[in-house]
Amino acid sequence: MADTVSSDSVAQDQLRAFIERIERMEEEKKAIADDIKEIYAEAKGNGFDTKVLRKIISIRKQDHAERMEQEALLELYMAALGMAAAPPSDDDE
Repeated sequence: MADTVSSDSVAQDQLRAFIERIERMEEEKKAIADDIKEIYAEAKGNGFDTKVLRKIISIRKQDHAERMEQEALLELYMAALGMAAAPPSDDDE
């Protein structure tokens, strides 16, 4: 019986340690999220479009091949919907 109580105690201690570590990480994550929110607010206050900033952050997370594939699909879908940008004409020069 002493072994069972001892192993239960160890398991409880491990569980408590895991929970406390997760809680600390959640607190740190919230603090970082708040810091990021402040940076976006500062950028907005300086006249930058935060939607575009978020899109750039998203694009920079992608590797080159993934980004090229996504851009190609976007162009294909836009062309299928008649939204593709017209190629520059000779009159523009």
